[in-house]
Amino acid sequence: MVDIKNLVLGIAIFILTVSVGIYGINTFYGSQPKYEDYCPNIYTKELCLNSGRVWINNSGENIAPPGKTAPIDAGSCNYDYTKCQKELDDAREKYSKGAFFIALPLGIIVIAVGAIIFGLATVGGGLMAGGVGILLYGIVQFWEFAQDYLKFGMSLLGLIIVIALAYYANKKWLKK
Repeated sequence: MVDIKNLVLGIAIFILTVSVGIYGINTFYGSQPKYEDYCPNIYTKELCLNSGRVWINNSGENIAPPGKTAPIDAGSCNYDYTKCQKELDDAREKYSKGAFFIALPLGIIVIAVGAIIFGLATVGGGLMAGGVGILLYGIVQFWEFAQDYLKFGMSLLGLIIVIALAYYANKKWLKK
């Protein structure tokens, strides 16, 4: 029968392992690029005009809720977001690739530590699940940018390593 306390402890170890992995990557590698860092948030007429752009005045009933009057400077700034969006996408791709190549070996190492070093099922199982969570984080980060051959190759390599690890760990456990 499954001991509920050990199950809860294993789940807690899993969640905290994933959290440590993700926040460790963000702390030491850096956070994912943010929209605000690449594309300006020009929301007032004054900011728009001071940046050399053209303010498009939208004052009128078409933007005001029924029964309300639109603000005097209601409108939008005519700003070409194409360039800054491309810069943001390029920065996100570069970040995601780096995070992926950190998370992949980190996840495999955590799985290995959980499988080989910790004999206590609760700790080992929780760490192994956490390693899987870190792997998933890395894959999700980079998946939209990766070419199919890279997705295939890295997935195959990870699968081979985890299968080999499973054989090694089970041989070790069977000797006990």
